[in-house]
Amino acid sequence: MFKKKFKIGLVLSGGGARGFAHLGVIQALNESGIFPDVISGTSAGAIAGALYADGYSPIEILKITNSNSRLHYIRPTVSKDGLLQIAGVVRILRDNLHAKTFEKLKIPLFVAATDLNNGRVDYFSSGELITAVIASASIPVLFKPVVIDNKYYVDGGVLDNLPIKPIENKCRYIIGSFVNPTGFQENVTNLINIAERTFFLSMSKEVNEKAKKFNLFIAPPELRNYKILDPEKAEEVFILGYNETREKLKSVDIKSLLEL
Repeated sequence: MFKKKFKIGLVLSGGGARGFAHLGVIQALNESGIFPDVISGTSAGAIAGALYADGYSPIEILKITNSNSRLHYIRPTVSKDGLLQIAGVVRILRDNLHAKTFEKLKIPLFVAATDLNNGRVDYFSSGELITAVIASASIPVLFKPVVIDNKYYVDGGVLDNLPIKPIENKCRYIIGSFVNPTGFQENVTNLINIAERTFFLSMSKEVNEKAKKFNLFIAPPELRNYKILDPEKAEEVFILGYNETREKLKSVDIKSLLEL
């Protein structure tokens, strides 16, 4: 019988500031003795995944990335290919990541980014780390594309917001954390709100089918009340992910899972 390469895989979706919920999810898993052997992430999930794979705990990542102002992460810019600058995220990664390449991470990591030139999703798992993570988090229209090997890349969520593909046949058990539930949104009047809303609605269609592929799927419904570009409520979002995971784990045979 074919032996799976990894025991437990963790997939982290995109979702902007809602990605703080990923940290709560991981915290609850770790407290139950569940630690992933491999991680695959898109956008916010790629950022959280990179820092966790680098050896930081979820609480440490929350402290590193938490801010009371969105200007800590993004700033308006005058550019023909993006409305905002993502320089704050670049600074956080450069100042805190010990590993500069995928190979130096303590846990294997896959990062999804969309190749605009060829119209496909690429999964990075080797080579330079920070550029791939920023490419994965560059929401089109809002942020300018990132150039890698002469190709223009934007947010991996355009084509794969729940990147299970790189690990689905390599793990005995796969956990998914999805932080982008859709629901009613009243204010969609300015250009940034319209771009944000359109982008995430376009990604929601694939989730129901993909959710069936996970052994454990965590998707806190209350996250629909939080905007993707508002990091001010990071701790609230963290707690939502934490509580939802604790609740989900009540129906899981953790002993058998740990015996993997």
